[in-house]
Amino acid sequence: MTVITCIEDLRRLHERRAPRMFYDYVDSGSWSESTYRKNESAFEKHELRQRVLVDLTNRSLKTTMLGQEVSMPVSLAPVGLSGMQWANGELHAARAAEKFGVPFCLSTMSICSIEDVAAATQAPFWFQLYMMKDRDFIRRLILRAKAAQCSALVLTADLQIMGQRHKDLKNGLSTPPKLTPKNLINIAMHPGWAFRMLGAKRRTFSNVVGHVEGVEKLSTLSEWSAEQLEPALSWDDVAWVKDIWQGPLVIKGIMDCEDADLAARHGADAIVVSNHGGRQLDGAPATIDILADIVSEVGQRTEVWMDGGIRSGQDIFKALALGAKGTMIGRAYQYGLGALGEAGVSQCLEILSNELDLTMAFCGLRDINDVSPGVIV
Repeated sequence: MTVITCIEDLRRLHERRAPRMFYDYVDSGSWSESTYRKNESAFEKHELRQRVLVDLTNRSLKTTMLGQEVSMPVSLAPVGLSGMQWANGELHAARAAEKFGVPFCLSTMSICSIEDVAAATQAPFWFQLYMMKDRDFIRRLILRAKAAQCSALVLTADLQIMGQRHKDLKNGLSTPPKLTPKNLINIAMHPGWAFRMLGAKRRTFSNVVGHVEGVEKLSTLSEWSAEQLEPALSWDDVAWVKDIWQGPLVIKGIMDCEDADLAARHGADAIVVSNHGGRQLDGAPATIDILADIVSEVGQRTEVWMDGGIRSGQDIFKALALGAKGTMIGRAYQYGLGALGEAGVSQCLEILSNELDLTMAFCGLRDINDVSPGVIV
């Protein structure tokens, strides 16, 4: 039996257990994947100051994100197609986050719907919004999130158009998978996944299908995005969304100080320094490399979080040291989900929490809220 001690162990197990197209959907970037790889490797150059002979009793990772107490400064990022990594995947991830005491954010392009997640959980969750041309649908989608008592809306700003992801195109990514000879062979090699999917609650994009006139079937992201992603999205739309939502608003996909300033000026309660995990503009910098500049620009006016490349508790600690008030993880928990379902997401959070706690202690701190740039060499 495999002993799982780190996120990489979960990744390897996920790779074995999920069909190739769905594993590749998680573990890939756009074009050459240089930004995807850089997001991870850039953490290495930030070295930590080790301190000794400090009282390390009564350590705490508790803090707040958007005023909500969290067991550690981590939230589960919105990831589309989670319900194809593991049957009913969004429900498994949301329950694991709720039990652990961290926020879960549901993607617009999820397999299980807003209402499905609300019925399966007790704690309020966040909802991520892609702005689309059909504004009546978007209005109703926001109102559905309000009705489900979602506690924050996360507007993704960096998907006005979709980046080219070679692996998804080559794999013919769709949900459910098209019954080609190649896919049938691959599914046959993953009988556990196939058996679980037979009992899945949903197998398509349930926030969209049945909620848009004329959309009764939608199998691929490209089908919908080609017609509906909004290339004309602008800051004026943020005001329109805020007016409907009337609650905490997070803008995700900020990679520039000028955009960070505009987000703060337009009333964002938090921003996420994010390059979409290296899945949009290949050649963009790693998020950890621009985090401090953005914190310096707007950190006194809005909460600054970051995602991209986080694979350990040490990565989270370094992000906090460079000024982030919170982090979002995507691939790390998707590896756990694809490997072991809810138990895998819980194990991912336990691994990150343990690594974060130990790193904080080795740096001579007892309270995660005391992390500062001084812990970096």
